[in-house]
Amino acid sequence: MNEKKIKHLEMIQGVITRMGSNSFKLKGWGVTLVAAVFALAAKDSNGLFFLISYMPIIFFWGLDAYYLKLERQYINLYNEIRQEDENSINFAMKILPKHNDEKTSFLKCVLSPTESLFYFPCAIIVAIVILLLQSKT
Repeated sequence: MNEKKIKHLEMIQGVITRMGSNSFKLKGWGVTLVAAVFALAAKDSNGLFFLISYMPIIFFWGLDAYYLKLERQYINLYNEIRQEDENSINFAMKILPKHNDEKTSFLKCVLSPTESLFYFPCAIIVAIVILLLQSKT
C-alpha cells in the first residue's frame, strides 16, 4: 500500500474515531441531564419535571443516531478507499449518496442495538419513576 492511501485511510479513521467518541460523550451527557431533572423533580415534588426528563432522552437519542449514521457512512467511504487504486487517491472526505446503504438509514441507526439498548431503558426508568411518583400522591 502506498503512502497516499495510508494517509487517506488514517484521515478517515480519525473521523470514525471522533464519531465514536462523540457518541460516548452524548450518552454521558444524556444520563447527567436526566439525573439533574430527577433531582429537581424530587426537590420540588413536581411531576412535570419527570415528563421534561424525556426531552434530553429524545434529543440525545436522535443526535447519537445521527453520529452513528455518519460513522457508518465514513466506514463505507473507508472500505471504498481501501479497495481503490493507489493512483486515484484524491483525499476526498465527502460522503456521497453511494456511501448510503440499508445500515445508514436514520431509522436503522435509531433502532440499532447500541442506541436502543441504552436509550430505551432510560425511557422505561423515567416512566417507572413517573408512575411511582403518581402513585404516592
